Amino acid sequence: MFEKHAALFLYAVSPVHMGAGQAVGVIDNPIQRERHTGHPCFAGSGIKGAVRHGFTAIGGDATLIDRLFGPDAGSNDLHAGSVSFGDAQLVALPVRSLKGGFVYATCPQAVSRAQRLLGLIRVKAEWPVLSVGEGHCLLANPDLLSGDKLHLEAFEYEAKVSQELAKLSGELATRAMPGQAEYAFFREKLKTDLVVLSDTDFAYFAQNAMLVEPHVRIDENTGTAKEGGLFYTENLPPESLLVAPMLASQTRTGKGKDAESPAEVVMGQIKAVIDGKLLQIGGDVTTGRGLVVAKVVEG
Repeated sequence: MFEKHAALFLYAVSPVHMGAGQAVGVIDNPIQRERHTGHPCFAGSGIKGAVRHGFTAIGGDATLIDRLFGPDAGSNDLHAGSVSFGDAQLVALPVRSLKGGFVYATCPQAVSRAQRLLGLIRVKAEWPVLSVGEGHCLLANPDLLSGDKLHLEAFEYEAKVSQELAKLSGELATRAMPGQAEYAFFREKLKTDLVVLSDTDFAYFAQNAMLVEPHVRIDENTGTAKEGGLFYTENLPPESLLVAPMLASQTRTGKGKDAESPAEVVMGQIKAVIDGKLLQIGGDVTTGRGLVVAKVVEG
């Protein structure tokens, strides 16, 4: 039973490819998506594996790896780990805007799911109930408008300035973004440039506003493109924001009660290592993909 709970915000600073392992359309290497929403997501197993793999590289004590994550398969000393990560769900997505470069787009469904997750770990999030019709949007920054319209990609939306939204975006920026000076610009932009679309309009961008890159296979003998070697890889774009539950229990090494660490200590150990740190998750690491900044919010 997990006794300590936290929310793990993951902010992409590079394209991220968490592969789905199957292709059903023109994209050869699609990213992971939720079945019921179609939103991009990160599987909890992938997050846990990435944190374990990079634990010592980001400052963790190698002697804690087995206690926190469990031993490798085939070990003679098998026991369960004491840290678990749930699937990361999408909170906000960068969408190109006529004004301001890009905005952080979200929708009532994504906001409500993030609020529910925070509530489950006893983090107070008294956010307003949002309601937006298709073809409309809510925003807090009127400087993003052209007249009374907001233009995102090739689409035009009837816009309404909402003062309630400013409270939500301010709390989200404070909790989701690291406090270091180098993230100040993005904290402020998330505060001012959060835009709420309808669930339907947001779902379109979540499906079609990903970064798709063409790749070719090179023939090792000729050094030229191999015939039939063109393929397409999908990535979650940088500046995307997701949130996942992070849970901790007492360690379970089986070496006696005196040798175990309580859940509070376990949560403190994992938070001290990953909070505010740059992690690498997913594939294509050698091409700079998968860089995300972690922010832990305890309940």
